[in-house]
Amino acid sequence: MRDRTSTETARPGSARRSRHRLVAATAVLALGALGACSNGGASDASYGQEVAQDDAYAPDPWPYAPTEPQEEYDDSPEQPFQDVATSPLSTFASDVDTASYSNLRRQLTQGTQPQGVRIEELVNYFDYDYPAPAPDAEDPFTVTTQVADAPWDPDHQLAMIGVQATDAVPTSRGNNVVFLLDVSGSMDEPDKLPLLARSFELLVEQLDEDDTVSIVTYAGSDTVLADSVPGSERRTLVGILRELSAGGSTGGARGLETAYELATKNFVEGGNNRVILATDGDFNVGPSTPEQLTDLIEEHARTGVHISVLGFGMGNLKDSTMEAIADHGNGNYAYIDTLDEARKVLVDEFDSTMFVVAQDLKLQVELNPATVSQYRLLGYDNRRLEDEDFDDDTKDAGDVGAGHSVTAFYELVPAGREDGSGDDLDYQDRKTRGSDDFLTVHVRYKDPGATESTEVVVPAGADAYTRSPGADFRFASAVAEFGLVASGSAYADGADPGRARDRAAEALGEDPYGLRSEFVGLIERYEQVAG
Repeated sequence: MRDRTSTETARPGSARRSRHRLVAATAVLALGALGACSNGGASDASYGQEVAQDDAYAPDPWPYAPTEPQEEYDDSPEQPFQDVATSPLSTFASDVDTASYSNLRRQLTQGTQPQGVRIEELVNYFDYDYPAPAPDAEDPFTVTTQVADAPWDPDHQLAMIGVQATDAVPTSRGNNVVFLLDVSGSMDEPDKLPLLARSFELLVEQLDEDDTVSIVTYAGSDTVLADSVPGSERRTLVGILRELSAGGSTGGARGLETAYELATKNFVEGGNNRVILATDGDFNVGPSTPEQLTDLIEEHARTGVHISVLGFGMGNLKDSTMEAIADHGNGNYAYIDTLDEARKVLVDEFDSTMFVVAQDLKLQVELNPATVSQYRLLGYDNRRLEDEDFDDDTKDAGDVGAGHSVTAFYELVPAGREDGSGDDLDYQDRKTRGSDDFLTVHVRYKDPGATESTEVVVPAGADAYTRSPGADFRFASAVAEFGLVASGSAYADGADPGRARDRAAEALGEDPYGLRSEFVGLIERYEQVAG
């Protein structure tokens, strides 16, 4: 593993910020690297030159769109407004997945209405300048809260909760990674297997002699192409990737079993042991539903082998299956639509993708009935937990990697401004004296490999409210407002993509890599697609 000393001392989020600049607006939306996927062998030096040439190639966006898409997305219902008097607690698992944002970008570039929009993944795609924990901090993260008026409803408020993980990588021991690659017939598209191969070539460049790589492919059957090859043998690994070809049915379950077997055989105590699954999610042989596959991987997740899931392609993308695998396998899920996105996930965010600093992180927010009458969690629709799950250390939740941040928004109805639903009860006194806090955030997490959790408690007092929120709040709230519209939320009344676009444009901040500017362009593209 390459030296990451500089990462450990960087300011929060810098592990995610040290990426190649993405060009703004529609220029970023072009496919970039899908045109050239050489099959010939090359030295490490020539490989770097080829990547640079690929970046310069920009064909018309998504010319391979299928005529009858059969994509599958999770349909978890969104949370309605809850009455604080009867439901004062809101509990959910952390989520650092970002697949929904890049998939939305692909769909808008393709000219189609977005599907599978998860508001929390849109918000968490971006960096926010939350304070980082001190090097000697007891907990590996900080919790930040801020409350301001809701942009889409002046009678409501918006509470932003941010969890910022430390940038410090928790181990100096090597990576034991298994590339589990879908080479079935459904991957035989320019935006699938060729992009997959190029993406993993970028990952190989991050490894060295301390790391171990295995490669498993699966179609009708699974094949081991490499077993415990040192990461320094890049020429060998790249050569295997460039010889990949697609064909056959998709028996992903057996491939998962083989990948976990290799990861277990080559297990590095105290290291990063991970399966990286790359697929369009179209499993059609053997166990294939999200429920069947999650049953398969949950037992492996307890062994200390994590999983990252990378989605590719369009038309038959099984987003719901890939998200379920990542959620139940102690992992994360990203969607790769361009080589720039692959670089962002596998190079610039290598530490946050690979190294867990807080395991099974759950949040439980207690709302104060003296200041809040009703509330609604925006997003996290399939990450909500029962309140009693918060104290249950056997209940799986999300893992947070080095440098990751987790952001959540609550829409609040202030006390005294109820929306007419039960606010005139004769026999219930909602007023609670003695506190002007908005809410209290309880966070539970485990140190990597631990079985018992630790709880952190952070109140959001009256001083959390501001009439002049900073650029991060304004930008993130613009993403959330756009997400309400793009997801077709039943609670999008008053939400306006034009207003979200303008607010985001005014809150770009430094934006050194153009990601926030790109988002402004995406909203403009959405307005064109939506008419």
